[in-house]
Amino acid sequence: MKTILVPVDFSASTARVCEAAQTLADLIGGQLLVLHVVQPPPVLMNEYYAFDAGQMASAVVAGEKYADRKLAELGKQLERPGRPVQTVRETGQPVPTILDRAESAQADYIVVGSHGHGALYDLFVGSTTQGILKKAHCPVLVIPSHASRLPAS
Repeated sequence: MKTILVPVDFSASTARVCEAAQTLADLIGGQLLVLHVVQPPPVLMNEYYAFDAGQMASAVVAGEKYADRKLAELGKQLERPGRPVQTVRETGQPVPTILDRAESAQADYIVVGSHGHGALYDLFVGSTTQGILKKAHCPVLVIPSHASRLPAS
């Protein structure tokens, strides 16, 4: 059975990404592996305030608990008879974590969303989708954040 890795961030585009992944799974007889990566907060330090290790750990634990709850809900929504859905939560930097999971799961496809923030956002924050496209060893299906409509004829 083919494996389709579906990295999700629980944004509004998650439903569209999962719908596309379900369609692909139906077409190829595949199974879904839904992944959420909890990204640790950046270390913020200045002369007035700095996070201590306890605060950082608490923030990560809270993010992991939230992700576990959302993944359980999503897994139930995506289940279909005869097609298993596996959900996984990891903590780390999104791009390398997603690519590592794709390799370890021997994913045949990655279905990922694109938020389309723009060049300025990508310059300062980076693009997870762009990073996956550059380094993935399997086909990547990118789902735009907004449905494009064909002009009426």
